[in-house]
Amino acid sequence: MNIYQSIISPILISGLKIDPEELHQRLLGFLSWLGQYPQNSIRLKLRQQLHQSYCLEDDRLRQSLWGVNFSNPVGLAAGFDKDGVAANLWNSLGFGFAELGTVTYHGQPGNPQPRLFRLPRDRAALNRMGFNNQGSAALAVRLAALGEALGDSPRPIPLGINLGKSKITPLEDAVSDYVASFRLLQAWGDYFVVNVSSPNTQGLRSLQSGEFLAPLLAALQAENTTGKPLLVKIAPDLEESEILEITRLALQHQLGGIIATNTTVSRQGLKTLTIPTTGNLISEEAGGISGAPLQEKSTAIIRSIYQQSGGNLPIIGVGGIFNAADAWQKINAGASLVQIYTGWAYQGPGMVSAILRGLQQQLDLHKLPNIQAAVGKNLEFINPQKIS
Repeated sequence: MNIYQSIISPILISGLKIDPEELHQRLLGFLSWLGQYPQNSIRLKLRQQLHQSYCLEDDRLRQSLWGVNFSNPVGLAAGFDKDGVAANLWNSLGFGFAELGTVTYHGQPGNPQPRLFRLPRDRAALNRMGFNNQGSAALAVRLAALGEALGDSPRPIPLGINLGKSKITPLEDAVSDYVASFRLLQAWGDYFVVNVSSPNTQGLRSLQSGEFLAPLLAALQAENTTGKPLLVKIAPDLEESEILEITRLALQHQLGGIIATNTTVSRQGLKTLTIPTTGNLISEEAGGISGAPLQEKSTAIIRSIYQQSGGNLPIIGVGGIFNAADAWQKINAGASLVQIYTGWAYQGPGMVSAILRGLQQQLDLHKLPNIQAAVGKNLEFINPQKIS
């Protein structure tokens, strides 16, 4: 029995009526404290307990992309730890990598509250956070301090940094805004993501068009003196022709890959009709939907990018992953890595290790040597219970 999913999660989400954003901030505050240096006896013991409970190691799940080593393919998606306050702790919860941000050059408060809503009937969330973060300079200082604390020791897991446009920056100045953030943070990220797909910053998604995206990618690569992997994160609401154009640009500008996908603005098929907090119809509420409603759409886009690129463009798959079957589906569609966020909020901290155990089983059942061998192979998920 999953105690978190059966008892704790319903109490937190529905029973206590705590604002989801407040709950999120409390959790981040605790994780930030737990990851602080120096590690006193209490923090060290708690971290050891987390590691024992939630971490799983298997050489078959390891892989190297862009010269970066990933201990397993399951990462934390951007948006959870925007300012990197728990950057030193995500490995203790089983993640193979974590993506910080979205961070903007200018620190900003984001959109008015309330701006985060759980949709339990849909296993989804609606958010219109609006890139609330302390700014690129603050994140650079925090990651520099983490580097000093680690000394000669390597980071426990790779850290990606997701870059967005500041709200006060006009669209015509977006290139310089992204470049300014990248310049401050280039030394501290293992890979970088150009986020042009959030629906919560006015006009941002227009930057996905080739007219705007090409000069942005060119400028970032010109600034990229250390050869860091650059990826672009795209929306799930694009037409096939738009996906093809972005894939072409990614290959042309020698990007590290594509992250598919961000949240959707579609409300089609939702069981939730109104938001209790506001009393408004969900069709009237601004923001992007994450979680289960994204599952099939994001997987289809992953498969399209993989096919269009001939498998030559690494993909990080995100959207609607709740279990090993969901992760396996995205990997077999063409994703080398996957990310979770909404599913983790619903399923609890044991979700990562459960997914990894499930992936181990699939490698055994399909007689595959490692997780790379499953990427883009369109292999079905075999239910172990049906053959035991």
